[in-house]
Order: sequence, then structure tokens, then C-alpha cells
Amino acid sequence: MKLGGVGIDDTFAEAFGMTATRLVITADDARWARRAAESMTGFATSVIGCGVEAGIERELVAGETPDGRPGIAVLLFAVSRDALATAVRDRVGQCVLTCPGTACFAGIAGEKRVPLGRALRFFGDGRQAAKRIAGRRYWRIPVMDGEFLCEDEAPVQDGVGGGNLLLLGRSRPAVLAAAERAIAAMRRVPEAIMPFPGGVVRSGSKIGSRYKFLIASTNDLYCPTLKGVAESALDAEIAAVLEIVIDGLTEEAVGRAMEAGIRAACAEGAAPGLARVSAGNYGGKLGAFKFYLHQLLQ
Repeated sequence: MKLGGVGIDDTFAEAFGMTATRLVITADDARWARRAAESMTGFATSVIGCGVEAGIERELVAGETPDGRPGIAVLLFAVSRDALATAVRDRVGQCVLTCPGTACFAGIAGEKRVPLGRALRFFGDGRQAAKRIAGRRYWRIPVMDGEFLCEDEAPVQDGVGGGNLLLLGRSRPAVLAAAERAIAAMRRVPEAIMPFPGGVVRSGSKIGSRYKFLIASTNDLYCPTLKGVAESALDAEIAAVLEIVIDGLTEEAVGRAMEAGIRAACAEGAAPGLARVSAGNYGGKLGAFKFYLHQLLQ
């Protein structure tokens, strides 16, 4: 299969089940909501080294938020509910509670929950107050610019992590340009995030290492400088590979983001230097979710 002259490998991305939540951060204006969200989702690219994967889902206009102010929706993914609870507590406490004028709310519904405001209320040193509105409980925590309003709990749900695309090309600038087109399109898909810097990762990994203290190491099959030195999945023309990793609240969201990314990456055809689009998997033995590239495009 080819799209705009770019080869689409007959393969699949293998993704995994994760525990996920969605939070809504509001502030007096969109600038400060985004600053809190960007701080909160920093150092959250991979559970391998960060313990959580997180990113901004989208901006929210005033009418879409619980308090009628501009906001940002963020998604967080972890390998367990306990790990997610720790990440929510620490990241909201250090990056949202501290940011001028912000408030924090649950962004999804559900019976399974992790502590949110109830884990942060103690910062009020006994002067925090609880309030119930329309069946939802909130905490008002005194801070130096007024009060930090935070919902008591955040629902969690099953999510999907590790959807991915591999972009292979004849030069790094060409592959990066294709990746940027892909990310711009994928960010318009709701309920999905691309957690790496700018949505793109150059250090794709494989499971295991020759060093016993590492659980993952460089994906040498896709390292152009190792052609001729180690087993390679790259032909002679490939000079650079970049990966896009996708996490989503649903399997459908990951699939829609991957399709949008493939189509946008290939929009300018093969002439600028993008040669192939592929994906990473483990032979279908580890992940419960499989996203076949050809099926996504049909």
C-alpha cells in the first residue's frame, strides 16, 4: 500500500492497557491555565522512566468548564490505579495548586476514583473547607491569592497506551517535517495525547538490554548508524526514523489519531523525503490492542 507515494508497511502497532484519568484545569485566563497544564504534564513521556504518561488533550472555552472560566483538559496514564493516584496528587499539588488563579476538576465520570482534593486539602493546615454542589464534593484550600478550588476525587478508567507510528525517510529534516504535520493533525483528535516532547520521540526503545539494570534500550533495528553493524530493519536510503507514541482514553481514540497522523504525514508525498510509515510491535504477544496500519486507512 502507498499513500501519496509513501509506502505504508503491512504491520501493526501493539498497545497496552493502562489506567487513565482526565482532569480539567481552569484559571482567570487561558494563558495561566496552559502554564499550569504544561508544568503538570512535564517529565511524563513514558512510564519506563517517569512513572506516568501525560499530556494536554485540548483547550476548553469558558462554557465547557465547571466554573465557566477558560481551561485545559489533560490526560494522565499509568500502569495501575495506585501509580496514577500518586502522580495525580504530586503533579496537581506541585504544579496546579501553586499556579496563580487555578482550579482543578474531574474531567470524566466513573465509579472508580483516585483522591484529588482530599489528598491536597491538608495544605490548608486545618482551615480548608469542604463544599458539595450538585452532588459533587469540592475542597476550598486557602492560598495567598485567595482559594484553590479542587474536586474531591478524580474518576479513572481503562485506557490504551503505546499506540505508535514509525516515520522513515531519506533525511532528518524530511522526517521531522512529516512528524510535525502528523502531530498537528493528531492533536485535533479528542481523548488522545502524544506524550513525548512536541509529540515526537527519536529514542525508540526495545524491551531489555545487555545491561541487567535496564529494562529497555535503543531500538537498534531502526537506528540508521547501526546499519551494517547490527541487524537492521532499514534499507540503504533510510537516514532517519522518528516515532510518535499515542495514548488514548479508548481504543477508538488511538486508532483515529493514528489514521490522522498517517494521512497528514503523507500529505506532501514522497518527494520531500518521507519514504515509509511503519509501526512497532512485539509480535502480538504482549499487548492486548493491535492497530493494523492498512485497516486504519480503509
